[in-house]
Amino acid sequence: MSSFIKSVLLDLQDKGNTIEKLFFILPSKRAGVFLKHHLSKIINKPVFAPHILSIEEFVEEMSGLKTVSNTDTLFQLYNAYVDVTPKENQEPFEAFSSWAQILIQDFNEIDRYLGKQNSIFDYLQAIKEIDHWSLEAEQTDLVKSYLRFWKQLKTYYNVFTEKLLNNKQGYQGLIYREAVENLESYIENNAHKTHVFLGFNALNTCESLIIQGLLQSELAHVYWDIDDAFLQDNIHDAGLFIRQHKAKWNYFKTKSFNWITSNYSEKKNIEIIGVPKLVGQAKYIGQILERIGSENSDLKNTAVVLGEENLLIPVLNSIPKQIDQINVTMGLPLKFVPLASLFDLLFSIHKKPTTKYYFREVIDLISHPSIHSLFETEKSNYLSDISSYIQKNNLVYISTNQLKKIADKSVHNIIDLLYSSWENNPKTALSNCLGLIHLIKRNNSENLNSLDLEYLYRFHSLFNQLTELNDNYHYLNSIESLYRIYNDLLQTETLDFKGEPLEGLQVMGMLESRVLDFETIIISSVNEGILPSGKTNNSFIPFDVKLQNGLPTYKEKDAVYTYHFYRLIQRAKNVYILYNTEIDALKGGEKSRFITQMEVEGIHKINHTVVSPNVPVVEKKLKQISKTEAIVSKLKVLSSKGFSPSSLTNYVRNPIDFYYEKILGIKTFEDVEENIAANTLGSVIHNTLEDFYKPLEGKFLSIEDLKNFKLSIKKTVTHHFKDLYKDGDFTSGKNLIIFEIAQRYISNFINSEIEHLKAGNQIKILAIEADEKIELNIENIPYPIHLTGKVDRIDQFNGVTRVIDYKSGKVEQNKVEIIDWEDVTTDYDKYSKSFQVLCYAYMMNQKKRIELPIEAGIISFKNLNEGFLKFGKKESTRSKNKDQLITEDTLKKFEIELKKLIIEICNPNIDFIEKELD
Repeated sequence: MSSFIKSVLLDLQDKGNTIEKLFFILPSKRAGVFLKHHLSKIINKPVFAPHILSIEEFVEEMSGLKTVSNTDTLFQLYNAYVDVTPKENQEPFEAFSSWAQILIQDFNEIDRYLGKQNSIFDYLQAIKEIDHWSLEAEQTDLVKSYLRFWKQLKTYYNVFTEKLLNNKQGYQGLIYREAVENLESYIENNAHKTHVFLGFNALNTCESLIIQGLLQSELAHVYWDIDDAFLQDNIHDAGLFIRQHKAKWNYFKTKSFNWITSNYSEKKNIEIIGVPKLVGQAKYIGQILERIGSENSDLKNTAVVLGEENLLIPVLNSIPKQIDQINVTMGLPLKFVPLASLFDLLFSIHKKPTTKYYFREVIDLISHPSIHSLFETEKSNYLSDISSYIQKNNLVYISTNQLKKIADKSVHNIIDLLYSSWENNPKTALSNCLGLIHLIKRNNSENLNSLDLEYLYRFHSLFNQLTELNDNYHYLNSIESLYRIYNDLLQTETLDFKGEPLEGLQVMGMLESRVLDFETIIISSVNEGILPSGKTNNSFIPFDVKLQNGLPTYKEKDAVYTYHFYRLIQRAKNVYILYNTEIDALKGGEKSRFITQMEVEGIHKINHTVVSPNVPVVEKKLKQISKTEAIVSKLKVLSSKGFSPSSLTNYVRNPIDFYYEKILGIKTFEDVEENIAANTLGSVIHNTLEDFYKPLEGKFLSIEDLKNFKLSIKKTVTHHFKDLYKDGDFTSGKNLIIFEIAQRYISNFINSEIEHLKAGNQIKILAIEADEKIELNIENIPYPIHLTGKVDRIDQFNGVTRVIDYKSGKVEQNKVEIIDWEDVTTDYDKYSKSFQVLCYAYMMNQKKRIELPIEAGIISFKNLNEGFLKFGKKESTRSKNKDQLITEDTLKKFEIELKKLIIEICNPNIDFIEKELD
């Protein structure tokens, strides 16, 4: 394969040019490296390298102006805006910056295409005055402000550009316009230079005039890289611009047009592959490279061209290990660097001045990998102390002072840097961010690798740049405005990779591929909305106005990418085109029109496939844990302490859960309760009722007692919420509703008790929160077995003893009824409530705390209208007859099932087998 650059150099050499004296102008800096490389291959003696510039550098040299960065341009435009706008109509900088970036882009386009600024701005103003939306005869303040903006555009432009020119500065468009103004002068002063323009396609008006001027003065050669297949096809966008140059430039009416090639029609291996999602494409690129690498170890003629920049890291992680030479031309945007997430978290918590921070933001920030190690000590990490304190005390919001009280003084400076209020002051914010970077570097100097240090350096430079802008312009008056500019810089700044540009695999973006040729090309993300980008219109200038004034529209922008895409394929022998098969709500999901166009052309035989990840079918196996000696030993200890009814029902529900909780001692992670949890509500109700009824043990209830209880509900409930919910707030929002619900439940329950007494019933309290432990004699188990539990209430209702279990949730009557005794220890969902109340009744009977027959059941606070839900034994599901008295026979039948369950738990030959839960 003879590359375009090499062909140009050979042609120049054949025509007798002294190459080292030529002045090369290329579309990009990257192409200059390859030009030097090819030059070294065709010369046979040492020479000085010719002068090589990118088109932007060349135009800047012609203009005599210095390029201003995008951010500097924004601030200087605001300077002009403030000068011409009355103070009462001025927008703050953060509001201005939201629309000013679009305005700068429009100024850029107008200047690069030599648009008539005044006529364009006057035309825009006239359009807006005609079609403003107000139906009122008199214009509203909003409409006046809107029209004032369009009227002032011309003034903004004139004042802004005048200031820049006075300072010998310019944005890209202004530099191009000035370069055209200086063209005649440049030609006079550089009559001895021969310029070579190569690889250009879409030229703006300024570039076109400059190149034509130098050609007409016989100071330049121009080499196009276009294939005959695109040039001769009048509707093919790949040849759109070069067809126009060939037809409209006077120079080509008498001079030859270099060059038209016919490489595209040569035989090629083209594969089009549909792959789901970005990561799928990255992994498949890795597979392609592995296949290519096994056939050819030298990959310097292979390029991976990424349609989307955020695919860079996944692709780098997918490159096979055996490929050890990689050159990454495209930079990694700083927004994808891990450190960016740290400063995003910082800005998010400081956007509004506050003295307290949401607990998740606190934990997220100090848990960040860049920060976590700062809290490290020889013995532990203060992060653990802070996290556990927040969880235990249920702190939904936490202040800087509270954090300092938890942690040691040695980390107070870190806490200050992270959490001391920025007070909406950008200067404080920048100082803290820079201080944090220094602290991370100093504390982790031994653990940081070269990449980590580079991250820190780039962010240090970014914040220094922001500090300089803030000191020079004083327009950053809030954290919001600082964050907006920080974000803009983050989008544009890149972390450049260091590599050998001429060796190994090349990884680049589409624009970096200009003028370069490779034998094997892998192009990713060839989807509509990406390649090409489609009808995006980030401009104040309407489509028709752009057409009228020769400004580029989305059609021209699409044609630019069409040319790049086809030019890549032009000389390649192996082409792999990947597209995302999954529909994306924002970017679409269909394959690009480029793919359809190639298929319709019929020039090449195309192998089109759709692939998907090889996802292994993982057979779900239920866990099974054998009872080792250690587990049996643990069961003996557990048996001695006592099985509770809830632990036994937990085993019935799923033996594996019982194993995790009781054998391994794994507790459920207790997160901060942002809203009061159901178990907290239940505990508050239980504890409040215990406070009320405990003093009445052995006594009959009276209406007076119950009325006194009602007077103390709020006070007692508040006390227990503070005890259980710690520093959590229950004075507003959902928590206030739950607090009120707790009071309502208790009040309703007491009211129901009063109604019972008023109806002539007698209620005697026998025990409240009765905590009991009994021993079970089980023949097959050689060690003692105990059953333990706490009964919420035992009372006598008109002489009938009742064992009562409180439930804050909703329980229906059918949940405390059974048909077959065997089911009570096998079906958790239907019979767990029955099992629990029977356990309590059985324990109380064994301890002689009650005399049979009795009743046992549940009072559901969410189903209080149903009253006391009694346990009952039925003959069938349809049977209305049920035995609700618990007798000796009832407890004997329950005892059989209870012992069977405990024997199963303790039997060393029966494994803990996981149940498949719905």
